[in-house]
Amino acid sequence: MGNLNVLQWDGTPGHYEVYYLSATDPATGIGLWIRYTMVAPKHAPATCSLWFMAMDPAGDVHVGRKLSFPIDQLVAESEPFRLLVGNSELSDRGMAGGFEDVNWELRWEPSRAYEHVHPLLRRARVAKTVLVLPHADLSIDGTVSFGGRELTLSGARGGQAHLWGSKHANRWAWVHCNDFAGDTGAFVDAVSVFVPRLGREIGPSTPVVGRFLDEDFIANGPLAVVRAPSRFALTSWAFEAVAGRRRIVCEVDAPRPSLVGVTYNDPDGDLAYCYNSEAASMRVSVFDKAWHGRFPWLLRETLEAPGRAHFEYGQREPVPGLDLLVTA
Repeated sequence: MGNLNVLQWDGTPGHYEVYYLSATDPATGIGLWIRYTMVAPKHAPATCSLWFMAMDPAGDVHVGRKLSFPIDQLVAESEPFRLLVGNSELSDRGMAGGFEDVNWELRWEPSRAYEHVHPLLRRARVAKTVLVLPHADLSIDGTVSFGGRELTLSGARGGQAHLWGSKHANRWAWVHCNDFAGDTGAFVDAVSVFVPRLGREIGPSTPVVGRFLDEDFIANGPLAVVRAPSRFALTSWAFEAVAGRRRIVCEVDAPRPSLVGVTYNDPDGDLAYCYNSEAASMRVSVFDKAWHGRFPWLLRETLEAPGRAHFEYGQREPVPGLDLLVTA
């Protein structure tokens, strides 16, 4: 598999790349989203950026910041992995940096890695965006400050992801959760996309990875991703996935007041409008296939994460009535 965090950009136009951490402070319930990104447009100079989001479900406080730099402020090293955007650093063991009134100094032990795009699809170059999860299930310690407030994180649950490609999907939903009640050691990370093909929109395609009852769950095969039922909208998502003899049924709820709007740039200049909640809720029912009897699936466990899931909804037009805190 190799190190899934290694920068994929070869220096040519028509590429974007994103690293992000999503996490929830266990003491306050504040959700965090920190991103290190780059985009190499087809007809403009490449740039790199730092993004910071914090959402306080109790106080309804949303913080959104972004700072961009010339591409010479991006430095990447492969072994060991290290990425710098300006003076902010990301490695396989943590991240530290800041700008304006936001700062972070976070550390973790490396976690298991997972890939959402099946090797067959990677080799066929079907996907215009590739999503990987270098550190799926992290316990994070450190400090984060924003707007004059400082959080001391101890055992905050989160995940670190990496994605790259040439264009975002037409519409999509994404969720990550590893903060279920009862500290079960479970996690789920899923994305569902509609993409343009030959003048029409096709989808959804829904790869899902996770870990339940101490076993990996990988539903990313070519048939699995197109057969998975998935219905998403601005504030909700219901989906299912099957891997081997296991099936999961998932529901995500992201109340409209919890959403923060941002815009993403495609290398061709198009914009995507994304609405993110770092304080969504999730319910996962885990089933195993029965060996006999009238019921084909047996319920093994039900997992709940009230306000501790991370959700994003994206489309090609802005949603009326929802402000964009961070724009391209």
